[in-house]
Amino acid sequence: MHGVAIGCGIGESMPAIVSTERLIIRPFRLDDAAFIVNLLNQPSFIANIADKQVRSLVDAENYLLNGPLKSYQQHGFGLWLVALKQTEAPIGMCGILQRAELEHADIGYALLPEFCRQGYAFEAAQAVLHYAVQQLELATILAITKPTNTSSNKLLVKLGLELQGQLQIYGSANNLYQYQPANLS
Repeated sequence: MHGVAIGCGIGESMPAIVSTERLIIRPFRLDDAAFIVNLLNQPSFIANIADKQVRSLVDAENYLLNGPLKSYQQHGFGLWLVALKQTEAPIGMCGILQRAELEHADIGYALLPEFCRQGYAFEAAQAVLHYAVQQLELATILAITKPTNTSSNKLLVKLGLELQGQLQIYGSANNLYQYQPANLS
């Protein structure tokens, strides 16, 4: 894989999980709460992922504490903040989740709408997949997305995940994709 640096630091306060040509992917911190309120209340996030009921900074801090930050402690991975390398402005999240409902860890991502269709989601997800295989040594990585989320379905195939069928999860049908390191290019 070209242009991915693993474990690079970007200053003492923001150690990166990975960085790419245009992006920094780093752990969330509580001071990212305002960004979380914005991202999780985007109509596209609510339609394609879920309404997480995060409406205030306190809600966002609780989401971070009980979601990504807890996952880092329990599993050594989770959802990470995706920021532009040049400005460090947050544009989304991408990471590996361990859901009780799935046999293997899965990749997830979401970007603010103004950063979609510019290759950022592919760049972030490709770097996270590489990290998951190389650093976390995950043998199988899943992904779930709604059948109506055309962009995500295309992105997962472009990343090398293979459609396994549909799965009922969180009250709706989702496409289930699987990625195995042999697919890594």
